[in-house]
Amino acid sequence: MCGLVGVASLTVPSDRSWLGIASATLRHRGPDDASEWWSQDGRVGLAHRRLSILDLSPAGKQPMHRLERGLSIIFNGEIYNFRELRGELEQRGYAFRSHGDTEVLLAAYDAWGTECLERLNGMFAFGIYDAPRQQLFLARDRAGEKPLFYRLEQGALYFASELKALMAHPLLTRRIDPAALDCYLAMGYVPGDRCILQGFNKLPPAHALTLDLYQGTARVWRYWQLPDLESQAAASRVNEAELLDELEALLEDAVGRQLVADVPVGILLSGGVDSSLITAMAVRRSRQVRTFSIGFPGHGKLDETPHARLIARHFGTEHTELMAEPTTADLIPRLARQFDEPMVDSSMIPTWLVSHLVREYCTVALGGDGGDELFGGYGHYSRLLTMQSRMAWLPLFLRRMVAKSATELLPVGLKGRNWLQALGTDLSLDLPLVAIYFDKPTRKRLIGHAIDHIAMAEGIFAERVPAASDVLQRATRMDFGNYMAEDILVKVDRASMMNSLEIRAPMLDYRLIEFAFGRVPSSLKASGHGRKIILKKLCERLLPPEFDQQRKQGFGIPMNAWLKDGPFRKLFRGVLLDSQTLFDQRMVKTLLDGQDKGYGNGERLFALVQFELWRREYGVTL
Repeated sequence: MCGLVGVASLTVPSDRSWLGIASATLRHRGPDDASEWWSQDGRVGLAHRRLSILDLSPAGKQPMHRLERGLSIIFNGEIYNFRELRGELEQRGYAFRSHGDTEVLLAAYDAWGTECLERLNGMFAFGIYDAPRQQLFLARDRAGEKPLFYRLEQGALYFASELKALMAHPLLTRRIDPAALDCYLAMGYVPGDRCILQGFNKLPPAHALTLDLYQGTARVWRYWQLPDLESQAAASRVNEAELLDELEALLEDAVGRQLVADVPVGILLSGGVDSSLITAMAVRRSRQVRTFSIGFPGHGKLDETPHARLIARHFGTEHTELMAEPTTADLIPRLARQFDEPMVDSSMIPTWLVSHLVREYCTVALGGDGGDELFGGYGHYSRLLTMQSRMAWLPLFLRRMVAKSATELLPVGLKGRNWLQALGTDLSLDLPLVAIYFDKPTRKRLIGHAIDHIAMAEGIFAERVPAASDVLQRATRMDFGNYMAEDILVKVDRASMMNSLEIRAPMLDYRLIEFAFGRVPSSLKASGHGRKIILKKLCERLLPPEFDQQRKQGFGIPMNAWLKDGPFRKLFRGVLLDSQTLFDQRMVKTLLDGQDKGYGNGERLFALVQFELWRREYGVTL
């Protein structure tokens, strides 16, 4: 796990100093080493911050080169099948000086070109400069675990692990992109290749980019996509026991591969379905497994330690229970500074707390991310199925009247308002934005005075809805490519790397992803009254009988309680009622008053505070 930043240009940059400054902004991603390299002609610069995981010796230092081939690489992530690839490459005559995966990745590009991506099992973002071809090659892993931002301007491509590194360049302007801001306020994140700043982009998951340094032209393409679900006829012949066997074998192999490191590795054990199954597989592959759980004193519902203790005792792991100190409001500005694009997910706070505590014991930790999207774990999947079955008799025009009335008559934050609005969606073709934070009228009141064109987000969301006749397939695929990629994985990456901790996700091994979306029928994922059906059947095989399968505890914080009084309330009001704020003061006061009346506006207020703190920290303008 590392941080990278680079530039490739048709002309020699007049100022090289910014690259070192940009690299320094990523020190948290790689505190063990730092290095910078420029090509002989001065048109390509690569900088790297290293967090040593594999091959701790100087042989693993980056940027890494194959000088005889004119190739240079900077790489962030892990290639979990690097040993198999190394063996294959050695048979082709390649020799290696290091024992890590970076040199293998560079040799794989040398052997197979950009098609090497099809052979990689891992989480990664990297840049390879190919001097003979005068080409820069960037790529990002299939699920989007590792980030990569870029800006292409006047024949120069700037790229980095985090947006803050690119903002270190004094000549790259920082202006809000209106469509991205509208998406942020509606969805809680900025989807796809869009970026909160105009002129900047994210390389989407499962995409690659090449820059031709002869002409300054770039090409972006998708190299992998989710498989189609097997036909209903094939699904009807699926043997459930065989599917379970296949799932068990894939998960065991994924966990085994991700336990490999030259530094201490732990497992984040909440005692839920995903982390408990990962623990069960880990004890098969390692003689000594370390597990960690976290408790929040004074907040009993958030304390997962008894559930984790049951699993740790059953499998005989070396278990550590960590107690989080009371959170201070001072952490909010620090997180706003760390998250390159503001993101509406207050669970970044406990994610940071867990990462901070676990980092004292290990450098790598395995987590359960991906299980909900792959296997139907979220509550809204069951609610969508129930809505589809119970509301089919009601004509769509009547449902749309109810949705319109809910928007116009019910206050923002009232429980159930989003689902009443969702009634206006044709579930045979589309998906509702049930997790919407600010609907069109509210966004118009919030920022209509500052931005002319509002309500772009709904159209962007609709464009990204996958084509699938099955509403559950549509919803899980949508969440995989959007909510998971732009919220969950961003949260985990930034919060963990802020503490120089690498978190791996065995559930996101691409073979498991293809199995879940290509082989597992919807009936084994979720129903109107059950979720993660196939995973829970695997739990019956592997976990103790007293394991609570029905428990579903989100990784959250008591935000509504914190906003009743004390430092969080003071911080939120101080930021949002300040004259500098971008948002309309009357609407802000309406939201604050609604929160005091018991409406659920805590996360909405968190969204506005995060955005304002981030905007002020980086001097971003409209």
